[in-house]
Amino acid sequence: MKRGAKRQEGRAVKKDILQRLAEGPVLGDGGYLLELEKRGWVQAGPFTPEVSIRHPEALAELHREFLRAGAEVLTTLTFYASDDKLATVGMQGKVEEINRAAVRIANQVAADSDALVGGNISLTWSYDPADPRSADRVRELFDRQIGWQVDEGIDLVIGETFGWLGEALLAVERIKAAGKVAMVTMSFEQEPRSNEGHSPGECARRLADAGAEIVGINCLRNPATTLPLMEEVRAAVDVYVACQPVAYRTPEHSHDFTALPEFPHGLEPLQLSRTEMADYATRARELGIDFIGSCCGSVASHVRAMARALGKLPDEERAWRSTTGRAMSAYAYYDHDARDSRKAERGR
Repeated sequence: MKRGAKRQEGRAVKKDILQRLAEGPVLGDGGYLLELEKRGWVQAGPFTPEVSIRHPEALAELHREFLRAGAEVLTTLTFYASDDKLATVGMQGKVEEINRAAVRIANQVAADSDALVGGNISLTWSYDPADPRSADRVRELFDRQIGWQVDEGIDLVIGETFGWLGEALLAVERIKAAGKVAMVTMSFEQEPRSNEGHSPGECARRLADAGAEIVGINCLRNPATTLPLMEEVRAAVDVYVACQPVAYRTPEHSHDFTALPEFPHGLEPLQLSRTEMADYATRARELGIDFIGSCCGSVASHVRAMARALGKLPDEERAWRSTTGRAMSAYAYYDHDARDSRKAERGR
């Protein structure tokens, strides 16, 4: 029996991610670490994901919120769940437990729905292009995470937030070695170049040539500064493309939200509105983006607005029209009609 086969046997058969993308845009979920930090379950600074074993119910609740909002793919909270990063917070002995627990939680939430579960890997703290030995170390880190996640049952692997194209290419290599669909996205700071100096289009081409079925951009930048780069990505490749920007406003001189003085504790005034995120989803679809998601700062209300904009209303959402011709509000809970008519009579 192949690794992961036992876990996969117990999972409902669903259309895979490539089948769905062939039918039209797929809606992703939102940001996990910053939202869980706001709720008191994740520590700001390291932003490590041990919440999956310390407070699993908190993680499950956020998954449920995104699912109910209309997300079609739930991402496992395994960002920074690698040996090197978890060692910085004394959790080096819990790496396997954290990865497995995160996948189980996502699967439990997705079980009674049509949502897919995307395993997740991210930039490591071990990649050093000047050290030839670092590539094998990164391969080992990725293989460990991917192996545990595949064993627990995932539908694809999402590798994200890579500044080094070289590290992103290693992610593609290891995901494909595990036999999974690879969605790998780069992150760009103020200058839209990888750390090696490659443009978004060149990064996308290299990732697609390496075997990634889905390529694109995530994190750091908001929709306004990400979408122009996505136009370049879309023009550069024939594979599916993904866009997952943050939901924060950033000034022209600092497109990277993590470089702002408000990061991480003062970001609330910078958060985008639901309308702005809905507009982003509409624009992304117009540009031919296939996987339309969001990252840090994006909460369930944002995802719901994006779902509406894309025509992906959850089943619980029904069309509604006021029988009085007025929008429902606190005003409608009171008998204003009689009182208003008496005022009108007195004013004659």
